[in-house]
Amino acid sequence: MSDDKAFSGKLTAWHRRHGRHDLPWQGTNDPYRIWLSEIMLQQTQVAAVIPYYRRFLEHYPTLTELAAAPVEEVMGLWSGLGYYARARNLHRCAQVVMDRHAGAFPQNPDVIAQLPGIGRSTANAIAAFCFGARAAILDGNVKRVLCRTHGIEGYPGVPAVEKILWSLAESLLPRRDSATYIQALMDLGATVCTRGKPRCLAEEKNCPVVDQCVARKQGRIAELPVARPRKILPQRETRVLLLLDGDKVLLERRPPSGIWGGLLSLPELPVGADPLAYAARTLGCEVTRFMTLPPLHHSFTHFHLTLLPLSGAAKLLPHTAEAAGHCWLGSVEIGAAALPAPIRKILSAAFQAGSAR
Repeated sequence: MSDDKAFSGKLTAWHRRHGRHDLPWQGTNDPYRIWLSEIMLQQTQVAAVIPYYRRFLEHYPTLTELAAAPVEEVMGLWSGLGYYARARNLHRCAQVVMDRHAGAFPQNPDVIAQLPGIGRSTANAIAAFCFGARAAILDGNVKRVLCRTHGIEGYPGVPAVEKILWSLAESLLPRRDSATYIQALMDLGATVCTRGKPRCLAEEKNCPVVDQCVARKQGRIAELPVARPRKILPQRETRVLLLLDGDKVLLERRPPSGIWGGLLSLPELPVGADPLAYAARTLGCEVTRFMTLPPLHHSFTHFHLTLLPLSGAAKLLPHTAEAAGHCWLGSVEIGAAALPAPIRKILSAAFQAGSAR
């Protein structure tokens, strides 16, 4: 038996005994459910995804219902899961499938990959799990397993290294039962060949290809895959206004693209602007004084952000309408609103402080 066949065969056999079989998106070939899970699982742990996945299906049991939903409602359900462009693309993709594919997911992975928010690996996963396509995937777990077992050098995010990994992933695909094999690869990376403290020789669920693993033989498990080159991220800060009128807070809709695109957030104070004057002239609110709240630090992929909240009791000025793109929400409504996690933390602390007084 060739090494490639031995590799895939061992993984497939291991998966039957030790793989994950009870995840809520397993046991189905419904492309809507598989697609939804694949998008949610991008850069997010399974444990965090499961409650969001179930809540999404409760609200939108079908792709048709998701496509017809207001994008603000979709963003609200996604709030807290992070990487919000995924939610916007999810909604847009559902509409494209309805408009261009008569509501049915295309079966060709190359066509699936042209849909909004779906890359090559996700498209292949949908095609393999739903339509039986013989297609390799290359998510984070698979990259880690292949880099270690086959001694692949270089950071996997570099195009040249990724090209090598794609070629390897395709060469290892078995001719039959490839969907089980790729699921086994993902499960191995998620449960055994983990980023830290891999369980190569665990008593119950040891690695089925430990004898073929180059990283283990060479004592380089901690080195492979090569980590992302470290760089110093820029520091940014912005002042945000926490304007409270009783149990209501003023929120503004973020632009559709960019950081927290399409979500509700606290109004940002332009650099150098006076908060009292800005609240009156731009937001139409009368504020007697502002109080400085503790800063909140949040990190994105490309920079670190420090939010500097200024809190003030506000009243809408007489004969003044709400500023465009702004709305007042009560503490009860906040729970279902589409808010970035850091903003939700600020509001939670403010409402808790208010109720404690």
